[in-house]
Amino acid sequence: MNPLASETVAAETAAATDTTTTTGSAAPAAPALSLRESFALLAERLDGRLSLPGEPGYDADRLAWNLAVDQRPAAVVVAASVADVARTVRAARELGLAVAPQATGHNAGPLVEGHGLADAILLRTHELRAVEIRPTQRLARVEPGVLWGDVVAAAAPHGLAALAGSSHDVGVVGYTLGGGVSFLGRAHGLAANHVTAVELVTADGEFRRVDAQHDPELFWAVRGGGGDFGVVTALEFGLFEIDQVVAGALFFPIERTEEVLQAWAEWTRSVPDTVTSVGRVLRFPPMPELPPFLSGQSFVLVEAVVQESPERADALLAPLRALGPAMDSVHPQSPAELLQLHMDPPGPTPGHGDGMMLADLPAEAVRAFVAAVGPDADTALLSAEIRHLGGAFAPSAALEVAADRGLPLPGAVGGLEAEYLVYGVGIAVPETIEAVVASLGRLLSRIEPWRASVEYLNFVERQTTGSRFFGDDGRLARLRAIKQVVDPTGVIRSNHPVGR
Repeated sequence: MNPLASETVAAETAAATDTTTTTGSAAPAAPALSLRESFALLAERLDGRLSLPGEPGYDADRLAWNLAVDQRPAAVVVAASVADVARTVRAARELGLAVAPQATGHNAGPLVEGHGLADAILLRTHELRAVEIRPTQRLARVEPGVLWGDVVAAAAPHGLAALAGSSHDVGVVGYTLGGGVSFLGRAHGLAANHVTAVELVTADGEFRRVDAQHDPELFWAVRGGGGDFGVVTALEFGLFEIDQVVAGALFFPIERTEEVLQAWAEWTRSVPDTVTSVGRVLRFPPMPELPPFLSGQSFVLVEAVVQESPERADALLAPLRALGPAMDSVHPQSPAELLQLHMDPPGPTPGHGDGMMLADLPAEAVRAFVAAVGPDADTALLSAEIRHLGGAFAPSAALEVAADRGLPLPGAVGGLEAEYLVYGVGIAVPETIEAVVASLGRLLSRIEPWRASVEYLNFVERQTTGSRFFGDDGRLARLRAIKQVVDPTGVIRSNHPVGR
């Protein structure tokens, strides 16, 4: 925690709550302020900026990464300091508004369903981008606006790697609070399991630093329970001494989708935990930014990351290479290169996507997937993928990893109770949105028979009940009890609230 920020917040809190004169008598009640006047007072106290509907800058400040999501909050605060976070939370509480923290807005859709944030302050933290790497401890400390590209760039010179997301511009905090599925994850588990401390502002406007010894219940909740418990101002998490992996993609013509995905699914049943892979159908749009051999072309491909020697990786990948890929980009590389492997859009994009976890992937499930998105399918999805889970992603393995590495016990979601994770997405513009929604619905309905008992928070982009994320084993009740303690009036609002 920044001590100067803490002192500033403490002083402001004392000033705001001091209602007595020097003689001890009660001060006269201040006249009630209008909402606009209250916002003006908040704006004067901020190091950052506040924008209101109709003002210059409001439309730019309210944009989520997913440009298809129309966020229309009562106000937007762009924080320029950690103290701004506490000022905003206190102001929202006093005004009877909610606070919706957001760094990037990749999964903002559920946040605006039904109300569009009209009763909330959207608290943007994307300008808080400090990264500190502690090489001897193999730890990173990041502010709430940090992207995975920032962490990877800072850690790589020290020979360290993070359990990063699949794209450079995914926000570290939101990704980690929801669990965090990395290309290195089958060997190391969810990113949330490697968090050692969290700094946050809770609904009372107070700073807290929580870890396994300090407020362990709240520490448990934020690791996998989502962003419903406070506004995170810093995360500390472990890094890994990994200087090289063998990774890349094997591209095949889309006409071979069923053959390739059936072979891949069978292959995943025997590979070691050092291999994380994705089977994927990808239809590249015709874009001049893409090389000609990709622009407008469609493929079935396997993306793989192998944490083994090049010789051992070649042996493991041999069954897939025996299928005769049209292109093979697999090669030894730095973990930093993994941010390009999944070929995600390089910047904000209007998209409509959703996901589902699968308990298993038998041949029938592969056929159902191919029927929905393969070469003969009527689909508007640009990408449909199946990620292999298992390994250290399993809840039982998460406990073993924690014991072996001296980590805190896993949090609210220590592992994923599924073997595979499906996600589909298309471009959501007026001309295509109906077709994309219908295509995504067909995909999810076809694979429904193999659906797992719970969902993965970060890949669900619709309003969903808490039981779908946390099951019926007592975790949801525990999360709701913690929410009631730290935020009884619902000041903090997340895209997947535990009370739903």
